Amino acid sequence: MTTVRETVSLNASPAEIWSVIGDFDSLDSWHPAVDASETVQDGAAKIRHLTLGDGSKIVERLDSHDDEARTYVYSIVDAGPLPVQNYQSVLEVSGDGASSQVTWSSDFEAHGAPEADAQAAISGVYTGGFAALIEKFGAA
Repeated sequence: MTTVRETVSLNASPAEIWSVIGDFDSLDSWHPAVDASETVQDGAAKIRHLTLGDGSKIVERLDSHDDEARTYVYSIVDAGPLPVQNYQSVLEVSGDGASSQVTWSSDFEAHGAPEADAQAAISGVYTGGFAALIEKFGAA
């Protein structure tokens, strides 16, 4: 398994940041690579269909969500253009007072590309989202 873990410090309270990123279906409102997000219920599972700027699609399943802990866990069901399989990720917000840390991490296997390329692709997804959050909240 390959692991990617990225963290950013932001100049906003954990509650402020969670109000923007904590909804599983809000990725299109803050991540610049995501043009649309549609969530559907599939039995007990919540499934997120993402459309990227180039028109490609990724399908993800919410595995757990905890507003109190400000964290959610999700898995990729259909990786679309991403060179990964068996992908599970955690998005979490921590901190106290006026500054916060957002950590986005995942474990996965490279698929259709060398491991270094898969790591770079996932890291790029995370840092692209973090750049948008820094623009919105400012870096701490």
